[in-house]
Amino acid sequence: MVVTTPAIVLTAVKYSEADLIVSCYTLEAGLKSYLLRNLLKSKRGKLKPSYFQPLTQLVIEAIHRDKGTLERIREATIGYPYQSLHTDVVKGAVTLFLAEVLKSSIKEEETNLPLYQFLEHSLRKLDSENRIANFPVWFLLKLTEYLGCYPDFSEARLPYFNMLEGTFQAHEHGLHLKSKEEIQSILLFQQHEWEMVQQQRIPKPQRKEALRWLLEYYQLHIENFRQPKSLEVLGSIFN
Repeated sequence: MVVTTPAIVLTAVKYSEADLIVSCYTLEAGLKSYLLRNLLKSKRGKLKPSYFQPLTQLVIEAIHRDKGTLERIREATIGYPYQSLHTDVVKGAVTLFLAEVLKSSIKEEETNLPLYQFLEHSLRKLDSENRIANFPVWFLLKLTEYLGCYPDFSEARLPYFNMLEGTFQAHEHGLHLKSKEEIQSILLFQQHEWEMVQQQRIPKPQRKEALRWLLEYYQLHIENFRQPKSLEVLGSIFN
């Protein structure tokens, strides 16, 4: 079946001498992987290697056979031209980190309009803003809403947080508990839109702790979630 759909590139891995295997999150079909033959050698084709940088927003015409095999992209155009996402060093590090998180987090091959729109709009914010130190933590926390595991902060006055249940509790019982003090950093980000979080001056140690907390939370709630390899690079950039 031929499908025309907006798509966000997650990863692109070289395969053999001139091929790429590209993973995209598409609006029409969720997570899809494509084999792009001879892309790295051909200079006259309709597809260009530069289109498949992490988190590029495309509009693709693809052939989806839906048989569990690699699909094929016939044509692609830039859906939203970034101004700085792939040229700014700091934003580049954030982009690689977010792409890894998304690749480990999104599993479904089905449409999810709210999730796609969140990714689309958030990446445009990242591209256009100058103050982005708080962005990775805000993005990861907000993403849990669309993954179905957003922490319940309604009882945040209680002294313990159950990482597995995603709720606060009054007593110290159960596995994967954190004290309220241990997750204090993440409370700075709860229930705030980016425009509010962006203005907050959050010290580096607290941002680092919040990110560490969130990655641990993801590992508990998302099957086969992998610690991003780019985390160390992200940390060095913001330090």
